[in-house]
Amino acid sequence: MACGLSLVKYILFLFNLLCAICGILLIIFGALLFSNIHSLDDFKDALETQQIPIALIVLGSVVLLISFFGCCGAIRESYCMSMTYSIFLFILMIAQLTLVVYMFIAKEDYLKHMEHVVDRAWDRRTQKADYMDGLQIGFKCCGNRDYRDYTYQGFVPATCCEDASRCSVETAYKNGCKQTFVRFWDKNSDIIKYAGLIIAAIEFVGFIFSCCLANNIRNYRRRSAY
Repeated sequence: MACGLSLVKYILFLFNLLCAICGILLIIFGALLFSNIHSLDDFKDALETQQIPIALIVLGSVVLLISFFGCCGAIRESYCMSMTYSIFLFILMIAQLTLVVYMFIAKEDYLKHMEHVVDRAWDRRTQKADYMDGLQIGFKCCGNRDYRDYTYQGFVPATCCEDASRCSVETAYKNGCKQTFVRFWDKNSDIIKYAGLIIAAIEFVGFIFSCCLANNIRNYRRRSAY
C-alpha cells in the first residue's frame, strides 16, 4: 500500500507541475491579448473587448494557485488537503467547460459585437479622442472596410502607414480595421476554446488521481491504526 501511495503521490505532483505550467501560459497569453488591445483603453466598449484577456489572466492565476495547493497536499500526504484540492479542481473544470461551451455558442454574436466596436470607432473618429488611430496603430489596418474609406479626404492619416512621415494611398495598410479586428478575435477565440478543452481534460485526470490519493491516504492510515 505504501508503494502504491507513493506512486500516486508523485504522479499527482508531476501533474500539478504540468497544471502550473498551463496556468503560467494562460497568464502570458491573456497578457499578450490585453497588450494588443490596450490602445483602446479610452474607448467606451474597451471593457468588453478586454473581458476575455482579463478572464484568461484570472483563470491562469487560479490554476497556478490550485496547482500549488495540490503539490503541497500530495507531498504532505494530507487527506483533508487532497480532498479540498479535488473539490477545487472539479469546480474549476466545470467553470472552464462552461466558458468554452459559451464561446462555442456565442462566437458569432461576439464577433458581430466586435464589428460594432469598429463601426462606433469609425463614426466617432472626428471626436477629440481619435479611436480609429488606436485601432490603426495597434492592428496595422486602415479605415473601416479598407484604406479607400479615406479617399474622399484626398489623403490617409499617418496612423495608416508603417512610416508615418511618408504616408500616402500607395503606402497605407490595405486591410480594413473591421476585418482585421474581427479576424484577430476569431483566431484567438478558437485557440482559447481548444486550449480550454485540453486543459479541462488534464484537470479531469488530475481530479481522478487526487481522489485516488485521498482514498489511499485514508485507507493506509486506517490500516496503520490497527
